[in-house]
Amino acid sequence: MVAELARLRQEHRDLDAAISALELIGAPDRLQLQRLKKRKLSLKDRISFIEDTLTPDIIA
Repeated sequence: MVAELARLRQEHRDLDAAISALELIGAPDRLQLQRLKKRKLSLKDRISFIEDTLTPDIIA
C-alpha cells in the first residue's frame, strides 16, 4: 500500500502541474481541464483513504 500511495501522490503532483500549465496558457478546452481536475480530486480522495488506513486510530 505504501508503494501505491507514493504512485498516487506522484500522479496527483503531475496532474497539478498539467492543470497549472493549461490554465497558464489559457487552454480553450474546458472539458479537458474539468476532467483533469475531477481525476485529481479522485486521486486526493484515494490518497486520503490509504493514509487513513495506514495510520492507526489512537484513542486518547
